[in-house]
Amino acid sequence: MDIKELYKLYQQHPQITTDSRDCPEGSIFLALKGESFNGNQFALQALEKGCAYAIVDEDIAPANSQLIRVDNCLQTFKDLAREHRRQFDIPVIGITGTNGKTTTKELIRAVLSECYNVMATEGNFNNDVGVPKTLFRLNDDHDIAVIEMGASHPGDIKTLVETAEPTCGLITNVGRAHLQGFGSFEGVCKTKGELYDYLFEHQLPVFVNHDNEHLMQMSDKLTDVYYYGQKDDDHIVILGEVVSCAPFLKFRWREQDYDAGYIGDWMEVQTHLIGAYNLDNMLAAITVGYVNNIPFEQINHALSHYVPTNNRSQLTETEKNHLIVDAYNANPTSMKAAIDNFRMMEVSPKMAILGMMGELGDVSKEEHQKVIDMLQEARFDEVWLVGSAFQQLDSPFRTFANVDEVKDAIAQQQPAGRYILIKGSNSVKLFQLPELL
Repeated sequence: MDIKELYKLYQQHPQITTDSRDCPEGSIFLALKGESFNGNQFALQALEKGCAYAIVDEDIAPANSQLIRVDNCLQTFKDLAREHRRQFDIPVIGITGTNGKTTTKELIRAVLSECYNVMATEGNFNNDVGVPKTLFRLNDDHDIAVIEMGASHPGDIKTLVETAEPTCGLITNVGRAHLQGFGSFEGVCKTKGELYDYLFEHQLPVFVNHDNEHLMQMSDKLTDVYYYGQKDDDHIVILGEVVSCAPFLKFRWREQDYDAGYIGDWMEVQTHLIGAYNLDNMLAAITVGYVNNIPFEQINHALSHYVPTNNRSQLTETEKNHLIVDAYNANPTSMKAAIDNFRMMEVSPKMAILGMMGELGDVSKEEHQKVIDMLQEARFDEVWLVGSAFQQLDSPFRTFANVDEVKDAIAQQQPAGRYILIKGSNSVKLFQLPELL
């Protein structure tokens, strides 16, 4: 059965489940495989629970007319999702990048939602399973889609753009993350750049941070480009600058077109985001909103009312402390930005609890030493470092093997009256700390 025939079947049963524990009546079960599971083993069980059909890529006994055999269930899932996406003639914005892609996606969603019904990636459903699941959420009510795409190996973005078929896109930045999977920083650039390659091939527009030298080099062959940035230049459409970070980011921005001799008035926005590094994310969302004809007043309304969630750039006030929580992910680029921003904040006393960074391969020791060096220059009042990568280095700071040791130290020391930066890779589990501080 080819994809078009399968899609006709999906239209008759428009719900796909990949979890045999959740089998709505009349849905289609698709048997995905993982490191510790094989969906084919649960296909008959899914049918018994009420699924109309089960798509499998292994022979299942006893044979059943409700079983549909394909070569590869994951590829079929992506092909079906692409076929579903093609039913909708709407703008689809593709977003990737080393840091900031989820925040940028949420800011773009907020801005576009001022005027449109937006379908956007939920959480971090940005891989080869999450993107198809997201695309299947598209329906006739949606005016525009915002699709986040993540990558940890070469070719990942190429696969995802060929599934989502974006009509425009942006790369937030490129940094030294997942180096174990990419092999080198050049591998990161090449993989993220697969979004640019797709947009160039199809002559589609792209949004580029003019201040980022790597993105400028990667996009030099693109012709339909909207530039944004913090350094004034003839090519920039949206210019912005930081007003203050005390502690929330306040910035101002303007529209400009030097070719037409037009420079707009500055507009100031007070945000609920921590970190000057979030200005680039704000400017990206403004540029996307501008190109999609969102009135400036509504752009500013969306950005000033956006409140971050999921441990991203949040300031949490507790009975004891002020917590700056960014415990979802960490890599050398985002760690430097967080430390630099915390150093700039006019607050005291300052305490940093930082977790080790994962998936750095051969450069792990070097990159963790750089963090220690930055912290020595920053001169925070107190620093706690968590994880084996820090413990293996000569550090003047207090180190812990894991989050449980940190919990014990918090119970003994009871930090209070402090501004505390909490940042680390999700695997270090520092997200467990805010409730204790």
